[in-house]
Amino acid sequence: MFVRMKEDIEVVFEQDPAARSYLEVILTYSGLHAIWSHRIAHALFKRKFYFLARVVSQISRFFTGIEIHPGAKIGRRFFIDHGMGVVIGETCEIGDNVTVFQGVTLGGTGKEKGKRHPTIKDNALIATGAKVLGSITIGENSKIGAGSVVLHEVPPNSTVVGIPGRVKIRDGVKVGKDLNHCDLPDPIFDRFKEMEKEMQEIRDEVESLRKERSQVYGHSDL
Repeated sequence: MFVRMKEDIEVVFEQDPAARSYLEVILTYSGLHAIWSHRIAHALFKRKFYFLARVVSQISRFFTGIEIHPGAKIGRRFFIDHGMGVVIGETCEIGDNVTVFQGVTLGGTGKEKGKRHPTIKDNALIATGAKVLGSITIGENSKIGAGSVVLHEVPPNSTVVGIPGRVKIRDGVKVGKDLNHCDLPDPIFDRFKEMEKEMQEIRDEVESLRKERSQVYGHSDL
């Protein structure tokens, strides 16, 4: 237990340049507190003390702003940066050396039973505000961009951005049009641009008909 706790502290220093001392990390890092609380809740959950497990998880949620269901399986060296608003569902499975940022949701897509939450493989990174939904797998060494909504499987060694999330880099090679986190797809804006183009085409057609009528009848009124 103490080896795992020491490991959890060390990963904070590796991932967060703002960490200055062991005392600061132990007393003030809510992500670390949430992980330690989850270990207790998960141990109770496995022994079928479901009510006590939920009590522990809810107390942790109250103090940290991070909601982890006691049934979730979390590997070693899991790092939650800042953490406020993170939600991890009951059947979620997280591998080793995984990092998530604030506002991340690892959730389900409905009321189905059984495995309904994501599986996150080793060394994955899920950036701020990303939503990974359903019983899908995020492959090893993959990265989910900030604000992305992922509804489908992600291969290993991939980078996913957008709504819905699409693979843009796989095994170090760009897939399709390159997108930066500051240039995420905006389907609503794209639709407005299409409508604006269609309206302009209609205006041009009306103007063309007006000119033809003017030439025939000597005036511009339709």
